[in-house]
Amino acid sequence: MSTLRVGVGSGNPVKRRAVELALGSAADLDLPGEPTGVAIDSVAVDSGVSEQPTGHVETIAGAENRAAAVLESGRSEPDAAADYDLGVGVEGGVARFDGTDGLFLIMWAAVADGERVGRGAGPSLALPADAAARVDDGAELGPVMDDLLDTEGVAKRGGAAGALTNGRVDRAEALAAAVSGALCPFVSDRY
Repeated sequence: MSTLRVGVGSGNPVKRRAVELALGSAADLDLPGEPTGVAIDSVAVDSGVSEQPTGHVETIAGAENRAAAVLESGRSEPDAAADYDLGVGVEGGVARFDGTDGLFLIMWAAVADGERVGRGAGPSLALPADAAARVDDGAELGPVMDDLLDTEGVAKRGGAAGALTNGRVDRAEALAAAVSGALCPFVSDRY
């Protein structure tokens, strides 16, 4: 293998950037086949979950569904080889945690190669009470943050993570942590 072909299950440029940050260059990778390059494509696929995933189960399912859909998207026939060596799904959601109050922004990633699936979580960030109340009432976090920040397209830029940490961690960096965790079975012989 000369180039590792990676499909990111989203058209969102921030999710693609997260995968770029997590993978680095081919020289940074210790993958079977020792790729000499990395090619990353955005592949718009359906997550199969609600627009605003709630809870870890639904958020993980969205990430896994995206990763699997990327691999399937490149197959012309059921038994054909996939166009991608790895499919990556990244999903943001909201959840509550036992032992603490409030609603949190959560993020999960899944990496699949057709045989194995790795999963990893990014940081969890407490939502301000006004944002949490609106999400609890059925609103999606991205538009809520746009409204609270009086802007548009937060989800395609620094995201809620960037706004809530005052730029200390942007959305791409937070999602990259989840992708890095999901890569574990592919880059470590401990699995």
